[in-house]
Amino acid sequence: MDKKSLTERDICSKYIAPAIQQAGWDMQRQVREEVSFTAGRIMVRGKLHSRGERKRADYILSYQKNLPVAVIEAKDNKHSVGSGMQQALGYAESLDVPFVFSSNGDGFLFHDRTGTGSQVETVLTLDQFPSPQELWHRYCIWKGLDQQAQEKVAAPYYDDGSGRSPRYYQTNAINRTVEAIAQAQNRILLVMATGTGKTYTAFQIIWRLWKSRQKKRILFLADRNILVDQTKNNDFKPFGKAMTKIAKRQIDTSYEIYLSLYQAVTGNEEEMNVYKQFSRDFFDLIVIDECHRGSAAEDSAWREILAYFSSATHVGLTATPKETKEVSSITYFGEPVYSYTLKQGIEDGFLAPYKVVRIDFDRDLQGWRPPKGMKDKNGELIEDRIYDLKDMDRALVMEARTQLVAEKITAFLKANDPYQKTIVFCDDINHAERMRQALVNLNPQRVAESRKYVMRITGDDQEGKAELDNFINPESRYPVIATTSKLMTTGVDAQTCKLVVLDQHIKSMTEFKQIIGRGTRINEEYGKYWFTIMDFKKATELFADPAFDGEPVVIFEPGSGESPVPPDEVDQPGTPLDDPTAPTTAGPGEGGGDDGPKRIKYVIDNVTVSVVAERVQYYGPDGKLITESLRDYTRSCVTKQFASLDDFLKRWSNAEQKKAIIDELAAQGVMWEALAEEVGKKQTAPLDPFDLVCHIAFDQPPLTRKERAEQVKKRDYFSKYAGAARQVLEALLDKYADTGVEHIEDIKILQLDPFSQIGSPIELIKAFGNRAAYEQAVQDLEAQLYSA
Repeated sequence: MDKKSLTERDICSKYIAPAIQQAGWDMQRQVREEVSFTAGRIMVRGKLHSRGERKRADYILSYQKNLPVAVIEAKDNKHSVGSGMQQALGYAESLDVPFVFSSNGDGFLFHDRTGTGSQVETVLTLDQFPSPQELWHRYCIWKGLDQQAQEKVAAPYYDDGSGRSPRYYQTNAINRTVEAIAQAQNRILLVMATGTGKTYTAFQIIWRLWKSRQKKRILFLADRNILVDQTKNNDFKPFGKAMTKIAKRQIDTSYEIYLSLYQAVTGNEEEMNVYKQFSRDFFDLIVIDECHRGSAAEDSAWREILAYFSSATHVGLTATPKETKEVSSITYFGEPVYSYTLKQGIEDGFLAPYKVVRIDFDRDLQGWRPPKGMKDKNGELIEDRIYDLKDMDRALVMEARTQLVAEKITAFLKANDPYQKTIVFCDDINHAERMRQALVNLNPQRVAESRKYVMRITGDDQEGKAELDNFINPESRYPVIATTSKLMTTGVDAQTCKLVVLDQHIKSMTEFKQIIGRGTRINEEYGKYWFTIMDFKKATELFADPAFDGEPVVIFEPGSGESPVPPDEVDQPGTPLDDPTAPTTAGPGEGGGDDGPKRIKYVIDNVTVSVVAERVQYYGPDGKLITESLRDYTRSCVTKQFASLDDFLKRWSNAEQKKAIIDELAAQGVMWEALAEEVGKKQTAPLDPFDLVCHIAFDQPPLTRKERAEQVKKRDYFSKYAGAARQVLEALLDKYADTGVEHIEDIKILQLDPFSQIGSPIELIKAFGNRAAYEQAVQDLEAQLYSA
């Protein structure tokens, strides 16, 4: 048999798999084949979305289950032995594996990323593939694992038999943490974007350490009651009777897994310090969720717990390590052992991308100055100065502005889905209540269906807080809109939230990342693939800050008293956010801050506000918002792929399926629907992607689909066909005019009307002779359509 005629899969089954097996690898336990380890990036176009290709490794080799050590990329024999190496190296980097192989069936090119071998790349014959023991030995040298540490890192994962296993980045985070603990590292930081499964990752870490008896008694700390309960009832459920939740009472030391609020184990009075009922060495492991909050501050009550149990291993989890002059996650925990960013999550298709609707008001941008002696709605004399965006809803309440924000939110929901879950972030509790009222009055029909259509969910309102579970429950329709200030910034697992409204002054990068994280979860069952950010206070300018998705930089200065951001922008550690009787997390005016002077807030009810600018920005392929015009962006996407109009026309005419080029450009970021909508405003009928490209990228006058179809009819092109074949082609031409070229290329169209009235798909294909002849006839029709 000619080896070069074999497919890639044939090469795998006939040459690569036998070579691996011959080297001693257990094909069932240690080898996984054709492993898709990403979900495929979601690309948003107008109101539609599509997924890009998944990353797929031909082989992943693990010495122990879920402890990958090698990746193999296969190519057919027409390629060289090393032609898959660069692709494989990219996979190895993602999968955190040191040994990389490329093969075409003749042998292997072996790349050693550890730097422990005599050379980086070596060519091996098929029978020289290394054994599991050899690669594991080299892996342990690279990681610095002695015999005792090797036994510790081999501890198994929890497996419930359902087939669920950690995603690749979770596996990386778990393995890095377990390895660090096996090497006696006692302060560990994991940075993982919101929505990437930090709690599940923590569970698997704890399970492996607990089951192997490396850590016998474990404390999991969170800062919200809802987070503790979610954790106990969901991810941590397998711990069963070994687990308990600590309350403010006499504790029971007979359990092994303890879950607690920070606030439940600390207090101002000595008798409230429940944690002191445990001996200092009681816990072996403490996992701190959302460790960017109080535990990052040296003088916080939360840090007291960690200091008391200083002999335990401390593992911090956060999406946003806090690095200011006052507090530092990294100074306490050390550099992260693993990071997985929002950008990586979106690129892999595990997190939802976003589009930004930015709306600017005249009073925000141009400012407003009161006439001399003007009093506000409450009779307060208004200080004579210019009020602009920084004052809105803080020093100055313009009722017309609140109304306009609510109108924009309502119009967006009506145009898309009136029942899509929406969080409106306001500046304080008063602002959240005003926004609730405005939205209620603008949606009387929805509120008549349920009074819970709009709810204020803030720390001071028991009824609103009671609806938080319903808001985050995908199966519960109500509440639809939640107005809030601080309560929902972190830890709210709102899987189906499709609209995040920012009418809040946000200067803290930590808080901004947490708020954006409310929308990043994907829930395919409920059609949640992406979300919209509606920004009224320029908060999304923080997307352009290099710190948004970059590595945290330590700027901690012990003893510094200088605050880098306004006091009401800093997370105030130690505040039990689920307790409305506790001091509020927010600054003055947020319902509870009695320490310090009250800020006067003027209320104006007789000044108009109008929109001066409104634009839509999309999350681009490079992780940045597309801020140029849609036309300019499309032109740059197309010209990256096609050097000239002739180059594009040649590719288009030679393509067996035009859909391949359309999809290729979509993968580069061309948003066909949004583009057609923008260009179509000046057109009497829809344009084909072909004409959109020619018009936008190469300044050619466009023809509508209907005009192209009419030109084909005038040429009497169908006269060479008869009977059912002619009827099919005429119907395909009409379909093209209605829906576009992609649809007529799909043979399944023959199952639909009007084709099903002419005959069955088999009969219609026979009218052309066979399938190949039918497909050729469709290609000829396309050639006629684009011949001009």
